[in-house]
Amino acid sequence: MTHWYEGPLAALSLSATGPDAEKDRLVTAAVVVQDLAGTRPRVLRWLVSPGVAMTEEEAAHHGLTRDQVERTGRWPAPVMEEVGRALAGHAAAGRPLVVDDAPAALTLLDRELRRHRASSLGAHLAGVPLSVLDPRVLDTHLDRYRKGSRRLDALCVRYGVPAAPPYDPTEQARTAIEVVRALARVFAPRLRRLTPGELHALQEDWHAAQVRGGPARRAEGTGAAWPLRPRAAAAA
Repeated sequence: MTHWYEGPLAALSLSATGPDAEKDRLVTAAVVVQDLAGTRPRVLRWLVSPGVAMTEEEAAHHGLTRDQVERTGRWPAPVMEEVGRALAGHAAAGRPLVVDDAPAALTLLDRELRRHRASSLGAHLAGVPLSVLDPRVLDTHLDRYRKGSRRLDALCVRYGVPAAPPYDPTEQARTAIEVVRALARVFAPRLRRLTPGELHALQEDWHAAQVRGGPARRAEGTGAAWPLRPRAAAAA
């Protein structure tokens, strides 16, 4: 019997002009799919001209020059549509989606879809649920007494996965898949009987508890929401 963590997984990795998912713009994106553990992944990747001025220092944060971003980056609107359709396709196929720090990445994508397509992530999914696996949330809950960072590079060390190059969204996505597979093997007695859909629901409560430092309960505020933060106007 193949457990879910040895089977098909997709992953999303994004980088933006800054850390604020509400106002910053997408620069690079990658969607990686691995049908079975150890097999060669399939990759979609995008470079976006974000529509706002970038300094050389900001472009260098993505391993690029400003000229590269401006000359070879695509217009944002079609990219957002393609990324949204890719995630909708994986949701429809029942593939779990690995997203490191899911609230940051999925909120950024949702806001960019609203900005450039007058749409949303929910509209693209059309009622088909995503089963998101967030390595930070999983590790923090399953190994809660370990001290130290829960960032992806730290989780690579913890679970014996080679670290990804810092500027490569494809490798970041592939590495996130490998971390989730390795983490699930370590905690297999606690995870193997759960479906990805059940794990998605549990992570909503786990993340709320991690943010608030209290008992697990459904998120009500934007900071505790997972895997997608509500818009400020909707939250108010």
